[in-house]
Amino acid sequence: MNKLHPEDRYVVGVDLGGTKIAAALFDAGGSIINRERMDTAGTKTAEEVVQRMVSMINRVAQGRQIYGVGLASPGAVNSREGIVLNGTNLPEWVDVPLKRWMETSLGTQVKVVNDANAAAWGEYVSGAGKGAENMVYVTFSTGIGAGIVLDGNLLLGTHSFAGELGHTIIDPAGPLCSCGSRGCWETFASGTAIRESALRLMDSRPSLISEIAGASNEAVSAKHVFEALRRDDPVAIEVIGRTIQYMALGLVNVIHTFNPDRIVIGGGVSKAGDLLFAALRARTEELVMEPYRRTFDIVPAGLNDDVGLVGAAALFSRN
Repeated sequence: MNKLHPEDRYVVGVDLGGTKIAAALFDAGGSIINRERMDTAGTKTAEEVVQRMVSMINRVAQGRQIYGVGLASPGAVNSREGIVLNGTNLPEWVDVPLKRWMETSLGTQVKVVNDANAAAWGEYVSGAGKGAENMVYVTFSTGIGAGIVLDGNLLLGTHSFAGELGHTIIDPAGPLCSCGSRGCWETFASGTAIRESALRLMDSRPSLISEIAGASNEAVSAKHVFEALRRDDPVAIEVIGRTIQYMALGLVNVIHTFNPDRIVIGGGVSKAGDLLFAALRARTEELVMEPYRRTFDIVPAGLNDDVGLVGAAALFSRN
C-alpha cells in the first residue's frame, strides 16, 4: 500500500460481511500490525452490529491514535453520506447511517464503501492493479461484482452506485436474475451460472463432476466443474467453454466503455488459474474492436482474503 498520511498515525480497515466482521490496524506503510475477526451471529439490531465494530476497532488500535477508519460493506452503499441502504442479511440493515454512528463513537473520520469498490481500490493501490492508469476489477463468484478506477480515482457515480457490471444485460431473453431483470451478465458468467449450467447438462449426461463433488461430500460448485475440466470431462468442457464466451462478452463491453489498461479478476472462479485465464484472454482479444487489441492486460487478483481490509484502509492512502 502507498503511504498513509500522516506518517505518525494509523488507520483501521473493516471488512463487514453477512456472517463475520474483520478489522485490522495498518501503519503508515500499509502493513497490518494487529487484526481481529468475529462472527455476527447473535446480533439483533443494527446498533449492536455497529457497537461490535467499534469495540473491535478500539481493541485492534491498542491505544494508538487512529487517523481514520475505512469500512467495506456489502449491499448498496451511499458512500458520500456513509449510509448502507440495503443488501445484507444482518439485522435491521436498511438505511444504516454507519458514518455518523461510528464517527460519534470513535471520534475520528470514517469512510464507507461497497465491498466490491473496496476490493477494486485495494487491488489498485497495492495489489494486482498497482501501476495501472485505468483499472477495472471484476469478481466472479456467487454473482458478479465490480469496481472501476479511472485516472487514479475510484468511480462512484452520483449516488455511489457505479460499477454494477454484473447487471449489465447480455441477453434480454435470458434467465431471470435475482435483480428482477433477464439476461444479466451474472446469470451467464458467475460461479452460480457455472454450477447451474453443469447441473442442467448432468440431468441427461454422465459426468465426472458429480463424482468429484461426491468424493468430498460437497454440493456441486464451479470448482468441481473446473476440476473435471482438468480431466477432460466433456460436460465440463462444454460448460466452461460457454462460460468463457460470456465472460469475454462482458469484458468486451467493459473494455469498449472504460478503455482500461488492466482488468483484475477476483472471486472464487479466478482460482481456476490457467484453466481460465489463457482462454479468457484469447477470446476477449478476438472479440474487441481492432483499436483496443493489445491495449489491456487481464490478470488475477493479488490480495486474496485480505482485499476488503486493505481496500477499506486504502481509502486513506496517498497516491
